[in-house]
Amino acid sequence: MKKIPLYARILIGMLIGAIIGVIAVSTNTGWIIDDWVKPFGVIFLKLLKLVAIPLIFASLVTGISGLSDITKLSRIGLKTIAFYIFTTILAVSIGLMLVTLFKPGNSFPEEKRIELLSKYSQDLETKANIAESTKSDGPLKFIVDIVPDNIVASASSNSNMLQVIFFAILFGVAIVLLKNSKVELVREFISGLNDIILKIIDFIMNFAPIGVMALLAALIVDYSGDNPAQSLQLFETLGYYALVVISGLLLIGFVLYPIFLRVFARVPFKTFYKEMFPVHLVAFSTSSSAATLPVTMEQVENGLGVRNEVASFVLPVGVTINMDGTSLYQSIAAVFIAQVFGIELTFIHFLTILFTATLASIGTAAVPGAGVVMLVIVLNAVGIPVEGLALILAIDRPLDMMRTVINVTGDAMIAVIIDKNENKI
Repeated sequence: MKKIPLYARILIGMLIGAIIGVIAVSTNTGWIIDDWVKPFGVIFLKLLKLVAIPLIFASLVTGISGLSDITKLSRIGLKTIAFYIFTTILAVSIGLMLVTLFKPGNSFPEEKRIELLSKYSQDLETKANIAESTKSDGPLKFIVDIVPDNIVASASSNSNMLQVIFFAILFGVAIVLLKNSKVELVREFISGLNDIILKIIDFIMNFAPIGVMALLAALIVDYSGDNPAQSLQLFETLGYYALVVISGLLLIGFVLYPIFLRVFARVPFKTFYKEMFPVHLVAFSTSSSAATLPVTMEQVENGLGVRNEVASFVLPVGVTINMDGTSLYQSIAAVFIAQVFGIELTFIHFLTILFTATLASIGTAAVPGAGVVMLVIVLNAVGIPVEGLALILAIDRPLDMMRTVINVTGDAMIAVIIDKNENKI
């Protein structure tokens, strides 16, 4: 019997997870999911996060040290950053256009707004405090934070990926510049370490169907609680807002990205999305670009044929600074909340949202829910009440899962474009 491919096994896991989650809610046995099923999803997330830092360091150093000259690295780096910023600006612009055109906040019921504001007031205060401390650090704090003062401490947390990337780039550049046998031994060692990590990833992905099943089952139970009808009513109320966000994500994924692939890489979007399907499933279930990175790198290199020296640089950088789905969501959410509160936004306000949402997406950690914290900064920039964030928290997780799919797709698309462009050179 032919072996079932990974994406099919993950899809089956998602289906099983959804079924047992609904059964648990209907029979009021959600505690079974929390105690006996959810832990397997937590283990799967931990395994993916376990290899994230070693993978970034080893793959970056291996890719950079394999370059024949340092000018090639600078060329790839500049093109990568330029494409990332450009697509982010386009994503924010699409979000602003859709939310202005359809005005989902104008139909939000007053009684539901009061209820949600009361329910999430404590959580909002915590997120507002975090965002306020980030905002008060100054405009160059993001650049300052890229440079680590202790690489061991930086490597101990997945939230410090940019610092690890910075050190890995320095390390790889030094290997390229130094030409002697001892340095060659170091390069071969790290290359071997990279192969070992990739094999560990193969082991982890065999566990993916179980992990995805557990994550989705727990998510359904957490949302529904003991009153699935109330949860359904909440989703229906916010459905218009969610529809606008999803429409924006679809525009990016099925209009903007195919255009980029066709114009800059001459790659059919059907071929691209077929190879990216396993990545989409993992991104959807984990809501984390960082946790999905191992799978993204494997599919981009083995499925799409992108060279390791390009993928090992473009993808880790993209995880931390390229979040088209998140930036689109932040722009739509900010204007939606303004509409709910009856706040009229001017052209200057829209420009401010465009600028702050772009910068906020660059500084957003590649973990579930981080975009909500950064959204507070966008709201403060245009004078929108931070309390309005309560209006979207209830439905944020499903949208977070969807925008993570767009985030990782954008990373892979840029990697394909850069690789094709480098081949021409």
